[in-house]
Amino acid sequence: MRHSRTQLLVGSAGMQKLANAHVAVFGVGGVGSYALEALARAGVGHLYIVDFDCVEESNINRQIIALDSTIGLPKTRVAAERIAQINPSAEVIAVQEFIAPNTVALHVPPDTGFAIDAIDIIASKIPLIEHLYNSGIVFISCMGAARKLDPTGFKIADIGSTRYCPLARIVRRELRNRGITKGVRCIYSEENDIAPGDEPEITDAPACNGNRKRPQGTISYMPAIMGLMAAGAIINDILKR
Repeated sequence: MRHSRTQLLVGSAGMQKLANAHVAVFGVGGVGSYALEALARAGVGHLYIVDFDCVEESNINRQIIALDSTIGLPKTRVAAERIAQINPSAEVIAVQEFIAPNTVALHVPPDTGFAIDAIDIIASKIPLIEHLYNSGIVFISCMGAARKLDPTGFKIADIGSTRYCPLARIVRRELRNRGITKGVRCIYSEENDIAPGDEPEITDAPACNGNRKRPQGTISYMPAIMGLMAAGAIINDILKR
């Protein structure tokens, strides 16, 4: 049985809760791809994934969907095909679009019960968090995993209690400007940023959406740990319902 080991742990009632759950994952990069993998392997029955980007060669060091064979393909497509191999009975809706401030509501299905924010673009991240918060959806938001090496530095806490994380600092400030000072659960690292190594290699190859961000140093295991922690938090939320 595909989920027999999980059922030994959570029971048939727990498996039914997971099969009935509707979980949205926003961002399928280093963090989001591992979170999605864990949700699918746990038996979550309804998955909604949103990402605008395509797989690039530089993703291979940290994204579970990134292989030589998937370079150039939309991340949402690769992720959906992977889930079909892991849990064929899962319903998967994959949307390859950029979340803009004025389109957030369109990208959060009304039946969403749980969500993981794994977006690293502030212009998308803040309005998404605000919408999830105001909608009463159970969610967790992932802060920065780049420029870190210590796997023991990750914490789960309210956004108001975060420290040392530059991304969390920006998110905290922007949410405060919107009247949100607490009630946003997040994963962040208390490790101080590692000093940059070599200067990033800038290529002329455009990302599939026509945009390119300045790359930051990352290591294989840090985004993975953050993504798995996010999935673990949501899976426990589902089982406690």
